[in-house]
Amino acid sequence: MQKQKIVIRNASGLHLRPTGILCNEAIKYKSTVKFQSGNTLTNAKSVLSVLGACIKSGDEVEFICEGPDEEEAMAAMIRIIESGLGE
Repeated sequence: MQKQKIVIRNASGLHLRPTGILCNEAIKYKSTVKFQSGNTLTNAKSVLSVLGACIKSGDEVEFICEGPDEEEAMAAMIRIIESGLGE
């Protein structure tokens, strides 16, 4: 299991467009890809779940990847968040 915290820097947080980019990347991996914000654990492969988490700019989330390609999945999640999710 891989865990890593990161701060969301997008000015508008995780609204529909960046959420779609995040989910499309997460779906590429066999591992489970989730993130925790506060007490809420969210499936990063589900657009509705990510939107429902209401992640705002400046919020810290902890990604949790578990499975056969967890290291690659974690690296991809961190890279895509750091790149600004298309914004």
